[in-house]
Amino acid sequence: MMPSTTDKLMLRARRAMVAHAFYRLESALTIALTILLAFFLPRPFPWWRWWYWAILGITAEALIVYTSLTDTRTGQQVVAALLRERFDPGAIKTRAYRDKVRQALVYRDQIEAIVTQMPDGVLRDHLLNATASIADWVGSIFAIAQRLDAYERDGVLHDDMARVPGDVAQLERALARETDPQVRRQIEATLQAKRGQRDTLQALENRMEQAAFRLEETLTSLGTVYSQFQLLRARRMDGAGARHLSDDIHRQVQRLQDLLTSMDAVYQRTP
Repeated sequence: MMPSTTDKLMLRARRAMVAHAFYRLESALTIALTILLAFFLPRPFPWWRWWYWAILGITAEALIVYTSLTDTRTGQQVVAALLRERFDPGAIKTRAYRDKVRQALVYRDQIEAIVTQMPDGVLRDHLLNATASIADWVGSIFAIAQRLDAYERDGVLHDDMARVPGDVAQLERALARETDPQVRRQIEATLQAKRGQRDTLQALENRMEQAAFRLEETLTSLGTVYSQFQLLRARRMDGAGARHLSDDIHRQVQRLQDLLTSMDAVYQRTP
């Protein structure tokens, strides 16, 4: 089974947090101080050995890495940065779709902030599980926006959509006038191909219209989920409620994946 966006993101986030730990100011000072002490003050006591400084430095560095990996605020910032890098709204040239990707990222950041600020406990664990698929949700929104953006800016495709119905009508008129059997067979073959192209283009247009409405709907649904998380500050949600919310999120992600698959299938059939 292929790893999900969430799984890939968590792996990258873990690596990024380890790298962040080593680049922290505290880490740099620890390494520098260890080297200086080992070189200039190798034996401050008769029983001391220079490599004791190395052991202390390694221990301190390990603590810095551990605190970085367990710091929820740092983790939240790293994951948010990775999401914005992977699903960069700037890659979407059509403003309407670019704004939707930006809004989806804002919703995800706010939901993550609400959950990480909650006290440790069973409810928080349930909600963490519920939010695990939101990165996949955002990824699907980004993928749909990308495909809609490419469709909107495909001049050749839109020229075909404007021209092909006229070509079909012209060939139908030519076929009605033609009496030569050989010429009629050629016209019929061309007409069949043109009708196939017209039908595929129409199917693509319909699917893209559906995707545009679905994109708006799913962004609204993500906003509704954000509102539900905000309500957690005012009232308590039990484990069953959290599981229901998690199921809703999974269903939304699956619907988006199904839509992406159908969009790709129609696009690949387009001449």
